[in-house]
Amino acid sequence: MDRPAPAIDANSLPKLPHLSRAPQSKLLEIVLPIASGVFVFAAMTAVVILQRRQLLYAELREDWEVEFGPHWLSYKDVDKHFLGIGGFGRVYKGVLRKSMSPVAVKKVSHESRQGMREFIAEVVSMGRLRHKNVMQLLGYCRRKGELLLVYDHMPNGSLDKYLHYNNSPPNNRAVVSLDWAQRFRIIKGVASGLLYLHEDWSSNVLLDSDMNGRLGDFGLAQLYDHDTDPHTTHVVGTMGYIASELTRMGRASTLTDVFAFGVFLLEVTCGRRPIEQVESHWCDGSLANMVDRRLVGNYDVDEAFLSLKLGLLCSHQLPCARPSMRQVMQYLDGNALFPEGTFGQIIANRSGSEPNVASSPSLSTSFGTISVDLSGGRSCMRA
Repeated sequence: MDRPAPAIDANSLPKLPHLSRAPQSKLLEIVLPIASGVFVFAAMTAVVILQRRQLLYAELREDWEVEFGPHWLSYKDVDKHFLGIGGFGRVYKGVLRKSMSPVAVKKVSHESRQGMREFIAEVVSMGRLRHKNVMQLLGYCRRKGELLLVYDHMPNGSLDKYLHYNNSPPNNRAVVSLDWAQRFRIIKGVASGLLYLHEDWSSNVLLDSDMNGRLGDFGLAQLYDHDTDPHTTHVVGTMGYIASELTRMGRASTLTDVFAFGVFLLEVTCGRRPIEQVESHWCDGSLANMVDRRLVGNYDVDEAFLSLKLGLLCSHQLPCARPSMRQVMQYLDGNALFPEGTFGQIIANRSGSEPNVASSPSLSTSFGTISVDLSGGRSCMRA
């Protein structure tokens, strides 16, 4: 027990196994530097693009815009969701963050500064207009390259969707068609709004939550005219709604708007795009055949026939035969009787007593004149 332990001969011990390091993958050595370079390049590119985009769409507010006060809105104050594309650009449904009020937002592209101050001044002046049948312009946001116009939101959308939905009811609702009471209320509302602000056509008539017709989309054509040669213009509007004298002379008047309203009357009453058979049915005493069949006879005959006759009179090719919007309102409200006689007799009487279009004041128009590049687009402007 007390003997010393035997000495250990280190040379006789087995050698430990040699652990060699695994060789690095040649593929990793090649890919890792390349991936790192690509990542750095992509990050730098993203930063440059972001900076350029922020510079391009930087929110603008110049000193002269202070005078417009509450009509200027911060871009960040408007949350928006895309709805569709209108005649002047994209249309969004938005919400004002402060009040949480729903709004309609129109995005208008505009690269040039020329005329921007005058246009915004006109837009803001429209924002001061107050009429129950004219869409309220709440304000605007401006960034480099684009202008956002903020309006009241019309939850039921455009009237033409209810007139021409082709068995696909708007808003996925089980709506067969507008009844006659709704149509006549819309007609009178648009006439009232047009008397206050001369602009209208069915896709420009929007419906609020109570199915009241309101005029919208005014003033936008002015924006596109700032950078054009005044001698290089083209009449713009929806074919069928344009008065013949406007295409010939390029000059708008209140009577060219009356023409458009007349076609609008026919479209709402007939449930179809502008048509030419109304006059022959008036002469034949068969106007009932022109009333929208989807009404299945459930309409006020006097109101429907008045709308057809008045629409035909307003859309006559002779400007001097058309009534003024004030006369139109008197007929619709029953404060004046529609002239008796055949269509030809009424035209002959009016042509001999009404002023010529050349002497009519040119206040504003639904169709205006803008650059040839926008020929054929739907527009609405103040002259």
